[in-house]
Amino acid sequence: MSEADRVPAGVNPNVPSVARMYDYYLGGRDNFAADREAAEKMIEIGRQMGNDARQIALANRGFLGRAVRMIAEAGVRQFVDIGAGLPTQDNVHQVARRHASGSRVVYVDNDPIVLTHARALLARDPDVIALEGDVRDPGAILDDPRLTGHLDLTRPYAVLLVAVLHFVSDDEEAARIAARVRERLRPGGYLVLSHLYAGNATDDVTHASQRVYASTAPGGLARRDHGQVAGYFDGLELLGPGIVPVSDWTPDASPADTYDLVTPGIVAGVGRA
Repeated sequence: MSEADRVPAGVNPNVPSVARMYDYYLGGRDNFAADREAAEKMIEIGRQMGNDARQIALANRGFLGRAVRMIAEAGVRQFVDIGAGLPTQDNVHQVARRHASGSRVVYVDNDPIVLTHARALLARDPDVIALEGDVRDPGAILDDPRLTGHLDLTRPYAVLLVAVLHFVSDDEEAARIAARVRERLRPGGYLVLSHLYAGNATDDVTHASQRVYASTAPGGLARRDHGQVAGYFDGLELLGPGIVPVSDWTPDASPADTYDLVTPGIVAGVGRA
């Protein structure tokens, strides 16, 4: 089947998608030439900063799995994954079920290809649904009757914002989104979040990254510093080592000052309400 044959209605394969670029980093096949070209540009930019975009994406995926496992083992059975991206190995519902039977998951994304694949994969799974939604309006997502009919939001649940807020380029808007999510968490609920951080990236490198993602749908990219990411967890109990590079986050790690927060990459944290 050619690429043209697998383009859903309403999708322009000539415009890169952040979800499909991420799929390419992870070695997936649900991407188009424009996605691969943009992703290769980011891989080259990463080399200039001393990192590997593919390895960072895999590390981010590993963090997701460790966080979901910890939350499931703590007794939470409800997950909302906003900006879920294309299905791959060890999706949230698969990890959760290995450690807590009966877990229910809502995947949320605004990419038509993501939704098409997710709904096909989950068509026969009554405990998992996929909804169209925009991270910029988390209230609308959490108030969606399909979500509230699937989850009991009077009980603890986890919201995942994994590698998504850095695509909200305005700092105040990103902080507002995180605040809205925190406000909606029940006691015992969780916020799982990872985010690109600036480290010692030069202005030239930062601007080059922004130019690549400015061409994507939706467009925009922001690298933020450690303090800005920490602010997304205000009022929550930070677990494990706190906010550290994704490869270093494990539930049993302790806070320390020896993590590499100089080399640009992705930091992650988990907070409990």
